[in-house]
Amino acid sequence: MANTITLKRRINSIKNTRQITKAMELVSASKMRKAQAQAAQSRDYRNAANSLLLRLSTMSEVERQPLFRKRKIKTRLYVVITSNSGLAGAYNANVLKLLTLGIKEDKKTGVKSQVVTIGNKAAQFVRRLQNVELLAAYHAFGDEPSANDLRPVLNMLVDTFRDEKVDEARVLYTQFVSQLNQVSQHQILLPAHAEEGQDNGPALSNFEPDVETVLHHTAVRLIEAQLWQALLESLASEHSMRMVAMKNATDNANELIDDYTLEYNTARQSAITQELAEISGGVEALKD
Repeated sequence: MANTITLKRRINSIKNTRQITKAMELVSASKMRKAQAQAAQSRDYRNAANSLLLRLSTMSEVERQPLFRKRKIKTRLYVVITSNSGLAGAYNANVLKLLTLGIKEDKKTGVKSQVVTIGNKAAQFVRRLQNVELLAAYHAFGDEPSANDLRPVLNMLVDTFRDEKVDEARVLYTQFVSQLNQVSQHQILLPAHAEEGQDNGPALSNFEPDVETVLHHTAVRLIEAQLWQALLESLASEHSMRMVAMKNATDNANELIDDYTLEYNTARQSAITQELAEISGGVEALKD
């Protein structure tokens, strides 16, 4: 009887856990649809920003602009985007693995590594690393981030690069491809950089008030667009991977409940059979 009581308690405990994971799955699914829509809506703007940035980088005047100037890399800054909490599958681990590979490569080439984290998981990880400077740590910006949330990160990137405290800045994030496919990757933010093959915009000819002012302010805004899109892609990926993880947890709970229920019924049937045998034995003893 003690065995059946233990099994019943386990079944009830797993059922309670299943209710939690199912609720988290539904919440993540709702958040993912909204985050996915936000990321998709801003991709065209990000692509246009890259196209314009590529057009600007071909101009001879950019050689005099600090944000476009390429230098020998002595210090590299990583902006790492993770979540505040776990239970999201490999979402945090994939980005942190990418950071680890980058830091190892920096050590081989004698480059100093500095990190700015967005999300508690990245901050907790970087604090345990040796010879890696954590410049700033920000909490994840929630399900509805705003441009003002990213402004301190952007200002830090621009100031440290312009003052030549860092020679390159990268953002590490998770690109949302589909509900079942998310890819951790990095993008160079500084020096101002755009991928080749995206220049489909009209030629630039007139600048007001002057070329230098336009290049500086435009570069800052375009870098902000890249960083903003990385944040939205990461947010959509986080909710998607958490939804899948909670669905798998719910399915595993259902399997455990079935297994324990079968074991419970077997133990219960064995106990009933044993009691019937004892009763039958008692009756036979009385006849004698």
